[in-house]
Amino acid sequence: MMQQTLAASLAEIVGPDRVKIDNESLQLYGRDWTKAYEPAPAAIVFPGSIDEVQALVRLANKQKFAIVPSGGRTGLSGGAVATNGEVVVAFDRMNKILDFSPVDRQVVCQPGVITEQLQQFAEENGLFYPVDFASSGSSQIGGNVGTNAGGIKVIRYGLTRDWVMGMKVVTGTGELLELNHGLVKNATGYDLRHLFIGSEGTLGLIVELTMALATPPCDPTVLVLAVEEMEDAMHVLQAFRAKVDITAFEFFSEKALKHVMAEKGLPRPFETEGNFYALIEFENTSEAVMDTAMSVFEHCMEQGWVLDGTMSQNTGQAANLWRLREDISETISRFTPYKNDISVQVSKVPSFLKDVDAIVNSRYPDFEIIWFGHIGDGNVHLNILKPEDLDKTAFFQQCGDVSHSIFETVKKYGGSVSAEHGVGLLKKPYLQYSRSEGEVGFMKGIKKLFDPANIMNPGKIFD
Repeated sequence: MMQQTLAASLAEIVGPDRVKIDNESLQLYGRDWTKAYEPAPAAIVFPGSIDEVQALVRLANKQKFAIVPSGGRTGLSGGAVATNGEVVVAFDRMNKILDFSPVDRQVVCQPGVITEQLQQFAEENGLFYPVDFASSGSSQIGGNVGTNAGGIKVIRYGLTRDWVMGMKVVTGTGELLELNHGLVKNATGYDLRHLFIGSEGTLGLIVELTMALATPPCDPTVLVLAVEEMEDAMHVLQAFRAKVDITAFEFFSEKALKHVMAEKGLPRPFETEGNFYALIEFENTSEAVMDTAMSVFEHCMEQGWVLDGTMSQNTGQAANLWRLREDISETISRFTPYKNDISVQVSKVPSFLKDVDAIVNSRYPDFEIIWFGHIGDGNVHLNILKPEDLDKTAFFQQCGDVSHSIFETVKKYGGSVSAEHGVGLLKKPYLQYSRSEGEVGFMKGIKKLFDPANIMNPGKIFD
């Protein structure tokens, strides 16, 4: 009965067809890609305007219910999971591109715009939105900003944060703030937009964004190289960065490659097997650039850093080589992997990787470990695959136990327990390994200022 009463109050704001309380909708919109938590929201509501979002937040304050923002639900930290009777605010209806300025190279869009939609819009207008990742076909721009999403081209283009030129947000009190107004230069005190980027909906709801666009890359060309040791990959990275302006430097293990080949029917890129593979992308802007790239490749072969390699000859081949890396997450998802998204300084990656690998293999020698990630920016993804005969709850418990040892190593290296997936629920118990007590205290103070009633995604990042 209470649920029906709540639904009626929500319907007064958005209309009866825009509120869902059936079990299928609650399960669908109450979760993200994590599988460690069972969703239990009270209702799903679909606002269509900023005014409706403000009204929903004011109602939440009045009736004392919590709000969980929902975008494409592709998060991997439990940041968009509603586990305790919250109202999920889904931005599927607020999915329009509102304005475009070719002079400013800026596009104004609603938070429910799909990442790929923005990428296609940019391409249609002769420009480029460079933040890209495997979930671009379903993730939403608002969620990307809420988690400061990274992706595969950070080494050249940076994080989502670097492309947000302005935003409108509704705070936990229902107040609308318009931040930065799309300005390139604005030295007028605190830039509050950067508080909301990466805040995972804990300070307020992002309701409009002004995003910058870039010049399209010229003939992106891809190299896939086999290496024996991670130290070799670091030598390759240094050699290429010294001579070639690379746009991406990714890595994945032989075990990851085998899963992708088996699941997707993709051929091995070359006969030689390595323990690891580096994927390098650069713009083939001239014959001189290609000659330089080939010269660096040959140098790496002569030094023994590279065992074998292949280079794309056209855009189709480049896309197929990217699939070897980009299809890993989807391929291993059927194994219910326990994911760790961790980062250290690039120079520390090889020794860090060895230390973490040793911890996991000594504690759980029967678990299959899959490594891949954005080695060019120090971000590696550790995936522990669940054995078929092991209960999911027991598996996550065992992995959680070993995570403390892993994150002790992260702390030793001065790294982050969450490089790009956010904290949410999954990483909350480990926040102290990357943030000091003082930092967490200031973050809690900031949240209390913007969300005094604690209705905005409560329990995420910290309690």
